[in-house]
Amino acid sequence: MSRPYQVGITGSIGSGKSLVCKIFKTLGIPVYDADSHAKELMTTDGILMSGIKKEFGDLAYHGDGSLNRNYLAEHVFHDEEKLQRLNRLVHPRVAADYRHWADRHQQFPYVVKEAALLFESGSYKGLDRIVVVHTPVEVRIQRVLKRDPHRTVEQIRAIVEKQMPDDEKLKRADDIVVNDESVLLIPQVLKLHNELIGRKK
Repeated sequence: MSRPYQVGITGSIGSGKSLVCKIFKTLGIPVYDADSHAKELMTTDGILMSGIKKEFGDLAYHGDGSLNRNYLAEHVFHDEEKLQRLNRLVHPRVAADYRHWADRHQQFPYVVKEAALLFESGSYKGLDRIVVVHTPVEVRIQRVLKRDPHRTVEQIRAIVEKQMPDDEKLKRADDIVVNDESVLLIPQVLKLHNELIGRKK
């Protein structure tokens, strides 16, 4: 079974990659949000759930099967080594779920996979084209503070530090969408969409 042409979209926290993906959705292009699917799979995928329980104990889940986010936040998210162990369980299951999803969307000229850790997880390797949404770090921090008032500047900087630097992402990008309010966003996405629609099969 042949899959559609696959476009990956990534960007650091606050870059606006979700906004870019909303524009693609408005243009009728299916978008797979890897981060939200990962959260869903952690409570619906039996293989993943048993792996998490084996690795981090039954307390990782509540009695009703929902994820014990407080437990994981306390014992996993602030421990780099444990976080990597969790990612090693989650990423392959998300990759498998994405492949099934892509197979169901062959009728489209292309599909989009949105993922914050596209490079870090290695999932970029299976895609045909990579788009990086670029925004200067200070602009990103201000955006996240507005969006998530419960976060502090220090917390946001800690997240930024854990993600691949933008310079490195930009080197690996096939296309760059600038979202710093100095250039209009929609015309950039439309140009890219028209290129993708018009590309030779």
